[in-house]
Amino acid sequence: MSQKRDCYDVLGLARDATESQIKKAYRKLAMKYHPDRNPGNKEAEEKFKEATEAYEILSSAELRPRYDRYGWDAFERGRNGFGGAGHIDLEEAMRAFASAFGGGGGGFGGSFFESLFTGMGGGGRDRNGRSRGSDLRYDLELDFEEAAFGCRRELTLQVVEDCEACHGTGADGRSERETCSRCGGHGMIISANGFFQMRQPCPNCGGTGEYIRHPCRACGGEGRVKVARKVSLNIPAGVDTGARMRLAGKGEGGLRGGPPGDLFVVLHVRPHDLFARDGLDTRCEVPIPFHIAALGGEIQVPTLRGDVPLKIPAGTQPGRVFTLRGIGLPDVHGSSVGDHHVAVTIEVPSGLHGNAADLLAAFGATIKESNHPRLAAIRRKAAAFLARHKAMGASRGES
Repeated sequence: MSQKRDCYDVLGLARDATESQIKKAYRKLAMKYHPDRNPGNKEAEEKFKEATEAYEILSSAELRPRYDRYGWDAFERGRNGFGGAGHIDLEEAMRAFASAFGGGGGGFGGSFFESLFTGMGGGGRDRNGRSRGSDLRYDLELDFEEAAFGCRRELTLQVVEDCEACHGTGADGRSERETCSRCGGHGMIISANGFFQMRQPCPNCGGTGEYIRHPCRACGGEGRVKVARKVSLNIPAGVDTGARMRLAGKGEGGLRGGPPGDLFVVLHVRPHDLFARDGLDTRCEVPIPFHIAALGGEIQVPTLRGDVPLKIPAGTQPGRVFTLRGIGLPDVHGSSVGDHHVAVTIEVPSGLHGNAADLLAAFGATIKESNHPRLAAIRRKAAAFLARHKAMGASRGES
């Protein structure tokens, strides 16, 4: 078995190094040799475990004095249970690393990677009991007009924030947070038996490394209370259902001085009784009198910007769609505008009597089949179908 290196040499430190210097040196090595950054590299894995083991000893108020006095002999099997050389495995090194910097036990992705630089762990507590506040989701319903033109909304949220009575300390003023005497402020304790060792949250301080003799009565020592908070939200024109707006720092307050979470507002646009949308384009259906459909004319059609004139050519059929360019919905970034589509239907007049009815009857008498090409086409197809049917019957000898 190879001789283990001196812990101070592993971390590149002098023997009088401070706790912050020890943590800084370990962070640098851990970032360099972490298995997630060196997949499959056994040499990097061993250096990561070596640095973690050195940090675990030198950062402990209990273990460091024993190491300074006896060196590695202080941790021979059966004397304190830290095991012999090389007895810290990768899984335990990963847990120790995560505990030191407040992250989960995983790799360098998402909130854990962020925690390496902020001291937070995506909601998990760090060694000082601090944690980032929770993100919040708020589902907001908008009228079609609000989504189309943009608006300003005031939201009322129930969130947790720093307790005003104790200013987020959790203490009632008669005491301050004190370093836990059992774990030396590390929040974890090590118990071992022979080759095996276990790291677990300190039962005296709950893993925070600190405790309060006289907790604040208003917040029960948590340093946070639930309050109602108003948030102003500027909604840009053109948003649609499913859009998410992120308001940084508007989520729940962090625990014991930790940063606040974010607020995510998810938008839901109510359907409109006249306008529909397809991306940035809008649509509506407009009935037109049959005489305008037949003879042509000009009508006023509704758009998001008010009524605009639309020329209807003679012979317009039901379902025809007219497109008005550039008067649809705006892009939320203001870079483009959609179109407005108008589908026309033919509205048959009702309640005709007297002279109007007579005129319409006279008009009908002048209409020929050639004036209705679609109807004529249908009749031709029907006649061809019947002729074929008769021909098939004749070939079979049917009468």
